[in-house]
Amino acid sequence: MRVAYDSRQLARLFPLAQAETEAAFGSRKMYLEKYVEKARHVEFQILADNYRQIVHLGERDCSIQRRHQKVVEEAPSPALSARLRDKMGRAALRAAQVVGYSNVGTVEFLLSEKGDFYFIEMNTRIQVEHGVTEMVTGVDLVKASLRLALGDRLWLKQREISLSGAAIECRVYAEDPHTHLPSPGVVSNHHPPGGLGVRVETALYDGYQVPMHYDPLVAKLIVHGEDRPAAIARARAALREYVIDGIKTNIPLHLKILEEADFQGGQVYTDFLRRFEPREELVRVAQAG
Repeated sequence: MRVAYDSRQLARLFPLAQAETEAAFGSRKMYLEKYVEKARHVEFQILADNYRQIVHLGERDCSIQRRHQKVVEEAPSPALSARLRDKMGRAALRAAQVVGYSNVGTVEFLLSEKGDFYFIEMNTRIQVEHGVTEMVTGVDLVKASLRLALGDRLWLKQREISLSGAAIECRVYAEDPHTHLPSPGVVSNHHPPGGLGVRVETALYDGYQVPMHYDPLVAKLIVHGEDRPAAIARARAALREYVIDGIKTNIPLHLKILEEADFQGGQVYTDFLRRFEPREELVRVAQAG
């Protein structure tokens, strides 16, 4: 991907991107789209049966990303009013309906500061972050997926779905929290947090070998609170309690994110994590000198 801010940049960057796609895919075809600055990544969870019945379960805000991979997700989005939620939800339902989609799925959008939204893609599967939707709706999405796959009629009406409280998911990666380099090794002590409103999904155990070649996601910490401030407080407490020895994880980065005033105020965009990079790079340079 290349971002061009004017015609001169487009003339310079287009052939570079074209050469890359030809080398990678054997095609010189290119796709141009509007670049949305200060965008949020907002996605809608849908359920659809084989009989043209469909509902959405509200949205997830997945704006905190690194290299276009999600790091923190929450539901509902602090940026959406009830009116915008309804408008985006209806667009998500329409997108699924026109292709005759059935089962669980996620329709993803970019949301601008002005409230304009743009279709990104549809994921036709259970998402990694489905747990935050389960926490605020009470709907078991894995069970729902199986029921729909077996041919059950949709048992929910849109008017019956409501969002209760707020949920946050922190993706725990096996990587250095400062350099983001992989951190393989043997887990010597795994002690996940617990308590009311805390959920951990992981395959880690004492003696588990995190290999060199792997998906860095080793655990998902999901919390629920009566409102967003309560969910943030619970997530911070759970992260401090979470012990994973033997490898490095991005838990310290999650604590930084949750302590940032902009995050606490709900002012997050897809470039949020860049604010940590310059400061950390300066620290590394100073230490090296």
